[in-house]
Amino acid sequence: MKSSELVVDVAGVSRWFGDVQALTNLTIEVPRGSITVLLGPNGAGKTTAIRMITGALVPDQGAVSVFGIDPGSRSGEEVRRRCGVVSAKPSLYDRLSGWDNLRYAAELYGLGRGTAAKARIRDAAAQFGINQSLDHQVGAYSTGMKTRLALARSVLHQPDLLLLDEPTSGLDPESALAVLGLIRDMTNQGRTVLMCTHLLLEAEGLADEVVIMQHGTSLVSGAPNPLSRQYWPYSIVRITADESEMLDHLAAAPGVVTYQRTDDSSGKRATAELALASIDLVPGLVAQLVNAGATVTAVRPFDPTLEDLYFAVRRSVGSGADEIRPPTDATGRPTRNRSAQMAR
Repeated sequence: MKSSELVVDVAGVSRWFGDVQALTNLTIEVPRGSITVLLGPNGAGKTTAIRMITGALVPDQGAVSVFGIDPGSRSGEEVRRRCGVVSAKPSLYDRLSGWDNLRYAAELYGLGRGTAAKARIRDAAAQFGINQSLDHQVGAYSTGMKTRLALARSVLHQPDLLLLDEPTSGLDPESALAVLGLIRDMTNQGRTVLMCTHLLLEAEGLADEVVIMQHGTSLVSGAPNPLSRQYWPYSIVRITADESEMLDHLAAAPGVVTYQRTDDSSGKRATAELALASIDLVPGLVAQLVNAGATVTAVRPFDPTLEDLYFAVRRSVGSGADEIRPPTDATGRPTRNRSAQMAR
């Protein structure tokens, strides 16, 4: 992808905390106007990656570019002015009202106290559905309301890039769904979103791009559908019938690439999973079974979900193991080679 199309470009970044390596040759590309989701288990390095992008941390190796600027350089303040950040546990002032929290943030962003700043606060609060609660103390807000307030605070200065770390953490399903919808609305307004989560269902249908991380590195990245085709290059269909022997005849049918049969516990019904050169072959295969006298009870095309993709990627790097390589310290992270450390 051309660098001009990228808002964030993390290239081969490694980062150590003492003897422990947090990021290893990490690569992340965030296209303009997209929702890019970092997926991975707890401890995969997602939050550390976000801190790299804001310039709160600098890499030991590799490079980070945001809007074409190194966020860890003297010009990094320009990056931070154009970013809105919502952490997993946003810090809010519980003894202040929602309005005062937003007013304080507006002053920090340099918006002042005038009419324009007040209008910006009202617009942000209305966008996230908390305009009726601005006079209440934040300590009385629910978890969902606090998340909405944090999101409203993050867009006060109309940032170009939103960095969201587990934005639905602790929310009930209804509030989480509403927040995800609001995140999509922000990209429709021209913003770019980089979000990290370990909840696969949360990213399903939301992510334009995904980066699957494990142990501080990126395993794969790209749009979900092309990534899925790498792991499932053929159309998959599952056909269930009462006559297992008749199902076996499908194995030799034209266009069937692979065939696998699984019998149920009763032995009277079986399901065949077929990889096909084209999904258009399914009606003919079903007709072949019916004409042979089989009782077809189910036909289910397999459409890989993001969850399917995630675990397929994990299996490809170690049979779904939690680590890419065996841990050598109590944290499960690799430790820095002592001789290499002394040479730095």
